[in-house]
Amino acid sequence: MADAIAVPRGTFATTRSRHESNLAPTATALLIIGAAVVYLRVAVSGRQSLLFLVGVAAGLVLYHAAFGFTSSWRHFVSSGRGDGLRAQMVMLALTSIVFFPLLARGEMFGQTLRGSISPAGVSVIVGAFLFGVGMQLGGGCASGTLYTAGGGNTRMLITLLAFVAGSVVGTAHMPWWIANAAGRPISLIATFGVWVALAGSLAAFGAIAALTVFIERRAGAAPARRAASQDVASRWLHGPWPLVAGAIGLAVVNIATLLLSGRPWGVTSAFALWGAKALAAAGVNVGAWPYWTAPAQAAALRAPVAADVTSVMNFGIVLGALTASGLAGRFAPTWRVPGRSAAAALIGGLFLGYGARIAFGCNIGAYFGGIASGSVHGWLWLAAALVGTFAGTRLRPLFGLSH
Repeated sequence: MADAIAVPRGTFATTRSRHESNLAPTATALLIIGAAVVYLRVAVSGRQSLLFLVGVAAGLVLYHAAFGFTSSWRHFVSSGRGDGLRAQMVMLALTSIVFFPLLARGEMFGQTLRGSISPAGVSVIVGAFLFGVGMQLGGGCASGTLYTAGGGNTRMLITLLAFVAGSVVGTAHMPWWIANAAGRPISLIATFGVWVALAGSLAAFGAIAALTVFIERRAGAAPARRAASQDVASRWLHGPWPLVAGAIGLAVVNIATLLLSGRPWGVTSAFALWGAKALAAAGVNVGAWPYWTAPAQAAALRAPVAADVTSVMNFGIVLGALTASGLAGRFAPTWRVPGRSAAAALIGGLFLGYGARIAFGCNIGAYFGGIASGSVHGWLWLAAALVGTFAGTRLRPLFGLSH
């Protein structure tokens, strides 16, 4: 999650006047969503339009549940508060229960299914560490950057642009990392069988959740309370949602993505693609770079952005968050960003983009998708990113950012 949405967690505005004042962005977002669904259905496929709507749903869930990774991990390493990390364990458990049998089967409804199984080596450790630092300086993770930018956080636009730039640099350096520090892919499902791997993963999720409770009690930290309207219908329409609702919602998003696209949810490969297309439009021969000569990457570089599943879902996240912020009455962009904060956003975004590329994914593709696919690289990513979070949290005061 990003550091700052328009209103901090626990102080969600639910007054009628504020909701009415945000009808314009809500209506605009809904009109764009409707037009995009029709366009994608005609220009690409019905499946692509459905994946776009899954992205919209992800944006709604992320914003309304204020469900994230950046602040949850920072609160855990700085004060011992573990409610956000426990919610992530619920999310991983629910997704793994569905993913493991499906991936072992290999297909569903005629759709071939593959997990996010990537090499587990030094590149993951270095990349995830950089990503962890980048989250704390940039103020968001991959999904967090998108949904908070869509929700009106203008600082995140700096992070997002730097994220794209760092991703492109990462693609330029990928051949070296793959040749020298990538390691090899390890699938728990292939190694131990689906049911043993699932049981072991569920036990690990439970152990981590229990550890957060132990640390939280020793630190004397209390989970954050969420002020909300007593009107249940209003709460679900305007937020905030309980963290567990966010966990369930994101599990559904990832499962739907697997069934529709044949692979788990991802975010950052699109950033690399956007940057490469921008460089190509400026006359740079990106297509000659080794990373972009691989068949899948070369095809994506040649095709329109609308044909790329990850890009389409990312656009959906932004529009879903814009809709959610309008419904909640919290779309109020502030264009003034302090210099040191902008510098942190720039540096953090570069770290995020570069780290995600060399680590074979981000908090969504590597951590969420990797662990739910039974990939060892997902667990390695989590450990290194938490260390990076600790380092990044210590650096935040240098840029005028609070813990």
